[in-house]
Amino acid sequence: MIAERADVLTARFYEHLFVIDDTAARLFTGVDMTAQRMKLAQTLTVVVKALDDLDRLLPAVAALGKRHTQYGVEERHFDSVGEALVLALSDVSGDDFTPELRAAWTVAYALVASVMKRALVRGAHEIAPVPAHTA
Repeated sequence: MIAERADVLTARFYEHLFVIDDTAARLFTGVDMTAQRMKLAQTLTVVVKALDDLDRLLPAVAALGKRHTQYGVEERHFDSVGEALVLALSDVSGDDFTPELRAAWTVAYALVASVMKRALVRGAHEIAPVPAHTA
């Protein structure tokens, strides 16, 4: 479904995200949203295909979370993203978005978000300026 309706899904995702959280919307100022939607679709596809291989998935997700430090992403943005994702999936899937499918996506997103948040926090500490020592 992601591959078949990626354009609609990702467009709806960002529409929802920007309504839910205007601070998240500001993170995309000057971003080529066509390219960004493609990246999101690719990421979702990779996550879905790799859910049965967490040893491969989790390091990639952690690296993605760490990179998000550079974009100004904060831990709280993950809640908005999760909400927007579920809304977009529901929009695109209609009646096919069963309670079981909603629950599966919610669990999968919670796993991905928890790994990304941890990497985001670690990444922020790595790039934080080192305080000068005073004599």
